Parts: sequence; structure tokens; C-alpha cells
Amino acid sequence: MKYAIVEDGGKQFKAVVGETIDVDCYPCEIGEGIDLDRVLLVSDDGKTSVGTPFIAGAKIQATVMDHVKGPKLIVFKYKPKERIRTKRGHRQLYTRLRVDAIVTE
Repeated sequence: MKYAIVEDGGKQFKAVVGETIDVDCYPCEIGEGIDLDRVLLVSDDGKTSVGTPFIAGAKIQATVMDHVKGPKLIVFKYKPKERIRTKRGHRQLYTRLRVDAIVTE
């Protein structure tokens, strides 16, 4: 099984061909292709390449499938004895990518 570890938005994701990953929101249209070139590791049937910090010439080719919202997070601020209570919610926007190919040169 060929897979790669790719960095995007300060987070690392495991990219497997044919599967989807949720990355921070990109201003792209649905169906548009995108390349992720910050590849940290590529493993292909026991052969592993590790970058220092990135692998030169390696990239992930993906297609934008959808724009989704993450789970709702509740932010509650409270100060005792001061009658200060603030409740806010937040839902992060993500772009769902389908991994089409892992290209190494």
C-alpha cells in the first residue's frame, strides 16, 4: 500500500490514493485539482523515503470534493463573583480532498 505523510496548515495528514482528507479551507471550486507539495514521507511496499524536512519533487495530486464544517466547539468564559459569563460556539471550515495520485520523482 502506497501512502504519504503531507503537511498542510501546520498539521500532518496521511494520504492514501482513493481516500479523502479534510484540510483547512481553500478558496477553490468543487471539482478543481490541487497539488500539495510539502511531503514529509512516502512509503511504497516497504520502501520508505523520508525528507529533510520535505522530499524534493514529491507531491500529492488531489481533487476538491466538498467544503464542510467541522464539529461545533463551545467556548465558555467565566469569572467567578463578577457575573461575567460568555458562551460562544465555533465551527471550523474544511475542504475535503480526494487523493488521486502520489507523485515521486
